[in-house]
Amino acid sequence: MLTALAFVLVHQIDQTIQNAVAQHNIPGAVYHLERNGKVYEKAYGDRALVPRRERMTRDTIFDAASLTKVVATAPSIWLLIERGKVELDAPLNRYLAEARGDMTIRQLLTHTSGLRPDLDLGEPWSGYETGIALAVKEEPLNRPGYVFRYSDINYELLGEVVRRVSGQPLDVFARREIFMPLGMRDTGFKPRTSRRIAPTEFADGVMLRGTVHDPTARRMGGVAGHSGLFTTAADLAKFARMLLRGGAPVFKRSTVTAMTSVQSPPNVLVRRAGGFDIDSGYSRPRGTIFPLGSYGHTGFTGTILWIDPQSKTFYIFLSNRVHPNGKGVVTALQVSLGTLSAKAARVKPKDMLPQRPGGEVGWITRGADVANGIDNLIAKHYAPLRGMKIGVITNHTGIDRGGNPTIDLLRSAPGVDVRAIFAPEHGLFGAADANVADARDPVRGLPVYSLYGQSRKPKPEQLAGLDALVFDIQDVGARFYTYPATMQLAMEAAAEAHVKFIVLDRVNPINGVAVEGPLLHGAAEDFIGWHDVPIRHGMTMGELAKMFAEERHIGVELTVIPLLRWKRAQWQDDAGLPWINTSPNMRSLTEATLYPGVGIVEFSVSVGRGTDTPFELVGAPYVDPERFVAELNTFKLPGIRFDPVRFTPASSNFAKQQCGGAHLTVTDRNVLQPVKTGIAIALALQKLYPTEFQFNGRLLRAPLKLDWSDDERAFRERRAKFLLYD
Repeated sequence: MLTALAFVLVHQIDQTIQNAVAQHNIPGAVYHLERNGKVYEKAYGDRALVPRRERMTRDTIFDAASLTKVVATAPSIWLLIERGKVELDAPLNRYLAEARGDMTIRQLLTHTSGLRPDLDLGEPWSGYETGIALAVKEEPLNRPGYVFRYSDINYELLGEVVRRVSGQPLDVFARREIFMPLGMRDTGFKPRTSRRIAPTEFADGVMLRGTVHDPTARRMGGVAGHSGLFTTAADLAKFARMLLRGGAPVFKRSTVTAMTSVQSPPNVLVRRAGGFDIDSGYSRPRGTIFPLGSYGHTGFTGTILWIDPQSKTFYIFLSNRVHPNGKGVVTALQVSLGTLSAKAARVKPKDMLPQRPGGEVGWITRGADVANGIDNLIAKHYAPLRGMKIGVITNHTGIDRGGNPTIDLLRSAPGVDVRAIFAPEHGLFGAADANVADARDPVRGLPVYSLYGQSRKPKPEQLAGLDALVFDIQDVGARFYTYPATMQLAMEAAAEAHVKFIVLDRVNPINGVAVEGPLLHGAAEDFIGWHDVPIRHGMTMGELAKMFAEERHIGVELTVIPLLRWKRAQWQDDAGLPWINTSPNMRSLTEATLYPGVGIVEFSVSVGRGTDTPFELVGAPYVDPERFVAELNTFKLPGIRFDPVRFTPASSNFAKQQCGGAHLTVTDRNVLQPVKTGIAIALALQKLYPTEFQFNGRLLRAPLKLDWSDDERAFRERRAKFLLYD
């Protein structure tokens, strides 16, 4: 009970879950937070809405969905490993003789087998044996051990390994060896009919209640390695406590350590334990405080188990968010609960694992299902590149939805021969803020040719023997960003070398509708003024490639692998795509939103480079913050708020000098006009500080005026023929 806890902030957890109920994202839930024996547990909302309302109770039994993987299947495999019956790095076909390929048990556990996400359900089939027969016939999309792809097939196969090695079906083995020793009396597959079971949704006209929600597991009879388990918060708490105390009475301590620490290959960007998630697009329940090295999992029906071994804390969230119509959403709730749970348990953020090279991927999105070009290419089974020797122009932003680098996806794709990597400004990992030299990738053993060093264009000898250059880099939608210039020069080099040029398209993160600012009007072109487009052009890299090819008369054989399901009005998070820092000082979508405007004055004042919030600050030592903000407010700019501030940048303009200025807060990004905002900032500084402020117009390349509607209208008409999306 609350009175027994030393925790704080549990009222915020209550309010967060109650809000999710009120917004119809979940009908109800059970939440459990525990640290060192101190427990907070509560039921919220309703267990059922259809056919009649039933209040949620703390002993409600839930369809755990993919928690099956880490509560039943992976532990069963590890128990067999502990007993010497299964080897972690043994090939699957040692245990399933008919299995294809050379994937290992470790690769199945960590989702690095290369298999696709799930079996086909388009054709009618049924039965456990049929499902396993289909699973073992699967051919990996990538060579095992190169990429992370979350796949139910992995665990369907592992469940069958348990059956064949132990001689008992998964449900029987897990009950006898794990659930019964732990006293998990309400946990198991195919539960008996009980009003305590939370229903999910309709299937074939029947409300599922005690029948597994997952359609593949349902076809397999309700017992499958990837889904089918039912459980309660109290039972999951027993399981979590067992892990935190080192495994007794089920496992040896060494087994628990292996099962809950990183087991994915070091060359794979995503980090998975021996079943559990640690650091991937699915690790939203970690929130912002639990350290890298905490572990857990989620389930499609709206379930969470997350455990921090360092602080001996865990939390459980069980809901039936798919009830009654499958429309409930918990992605944002997962993040909030992770952060609030850690705060309430007084967990101090600590580093247990190093960060990714190139910065963290911002996994939290609004949840749509847009696919970038690389994801479309995977869906095509890499057919456009089969039989080709290729060079890849990319950096750390070239990733798929799972966080896998495009380089690794391509070099592990069947029939694709990656010979070289070409890196743009900031280098392959996006960390350099100076010219970059050629190098060799120590992990991949491939040459990395710099396109921001002695040469900014691929050399003929670097293209010798290649059939194609493949381009995959995330742009930010502003004319003075250099990645489109890199693409333009590479297209010219490909044309001269008679090499194909293939663009894996990516969304314009600040949307593809808005066009703003002046054209170049004959000003000299260079790496920060690469084509006659406005400052905010509203185009994707694929669309720009088409424009370059025609307007610059580049005779290259161009192919654009397009986005899927993207609408031009969508911002990157609307599209359900994660943010990854595109350069050292472009650390969020908010900063990318402000950049087309704030960038205009970055050669004249400090724009926050050398602080934690670049492009969200503007100022100089001579600026009076209150006076500056008052002047900015006279412009009545939409979608932006200015607050007076003093800050000291550690680098760039006015490094280590205290600056007065404004902090910029985007209040409505859909009406914000960043270019107009940037010009207004320059005009305000020019008026207030005519002597101190010396405007450098290198990025604007036009007079300081607020209205560029004629240029914008002309460009919209000109670009229309190159647009690929509605």
